[in-house]
Amino acid sequence: MTPLNTRLLFPRFLIACFALCLTGSVTAQSSQADSRQARTTVESDGSTRLENDMSAPLVEEQRPRLATPRIAGSVPSTPSIPLVLAGGFDRLLLTAIEGHLGSPYHYAGTGPNAFDCSGFVWRTFQEAGFDFTRGPASSYWATFAPATKAEEGKFGTLVFFSGLAHVGIVADENGFYHASRHHGVIYSPFNEYWLSRIDGFRRVPLASMPLPAATAKPRPAKPATSAEIVEDNEP
Repeated sequence: MTPLNTRLLFPRFLIACFALCLTGSVTAQSSQADSRQARTTVESDGSTRLENDMSAPLVEEQRPRLATPRIAGSVPSTPSIPLVLAGGFDRLLLTAIEGHLGSPYHYAGTGPNAFDCSGFVWRTFQEAGFDFTRGPASSYWATFAPATKAEEGKFGTLVFFSGLAHVGIVADENGFYHASRHHGVIYSPFNEYWLSRIDGFRRVPLASMPLPAATAKPRPAKPATSAEIVEDNEP
């Protein structure tokens, strides 16, 4: 090979070597990048995990937690807070009411094991020591004075519905106790159904009427005829 040819070929040889080295470097970097490419792994609990290589720290992405839906306007089936009792008679009345919760409905029933709505009211006041004449809901409306606005939500106030066809005992501003034709003696919230049917409230005048001994047995109720009691047109 002549010196002229050597001078011509040597630069080309250097260029070829440089290109070969550059190609090897790019290939190595690509291989390394592939080995560090993120992989997504789905765990058994539904979460996803991102990982690069064995030495890289694990990055977990949890599925978002869904909040338990709340039903708007839901109302408890029993008083949600302790009742405010004004004194000893209220405690006796509450004890009498709780003793009959779950009792079945019976038309014109005054207990001790089955009731209609006015019979339940009469029996519980009798057992607490307060005496008044057994009658239909309309007779209680006529006998007792209207409750003041402040008394309407107080325990022991009588609440009347559906043209004086139904009566119950207020528990608090949220609900009342009564003998339901289809469910027996229960606590019911003042929901839309009941609020739309309220006639008004009456307050038993404990201060102005004699109270027999709380331990006295209730006097026998006068038998009621179908003409005297027409009530309980409710669910």
